[in-house]
Amino acid sequence: MSIDNINQERIATREEYKRIKESEVPAAKERGEGQQTEAAAKKRPKERVRIRMIPIWLRLVLLVVFTVVSLIAGAIVGYSVLGDGNAADVFSGSAWSHIRDLVEHK
Repeated sequence: MSIDNINQERIATREEYKRIKESEVPAAKERGEGQQTEAAAKKRPKERVRIRMIPIWLRLVLLVVFTVVSLIAGAIVGYSVLGDGNAADVFSGSAWSHIRDLVEHK
């Protein structure tokens, strides 16, 4: 959700923002501000409301999920392709204890 800078109202969608903007133009014409408002609207660039399609919390969850998937895929490729082992052996505890022993030089 974003905040409309003019009215300080919460806007949920672009369609709602457009609907509010369209309703402001006839109200300005009734007050006699129609020509002035239209001229000012032509001079200044159109304001754009940013609506997040993917919420921040979902982005963080996706980041964690993709990180875990990348680590698992990297371990499988490294163990099976580079290490000439079986891809299913990556998930066994004995493989990881062997790797740990190699790293610690035991």
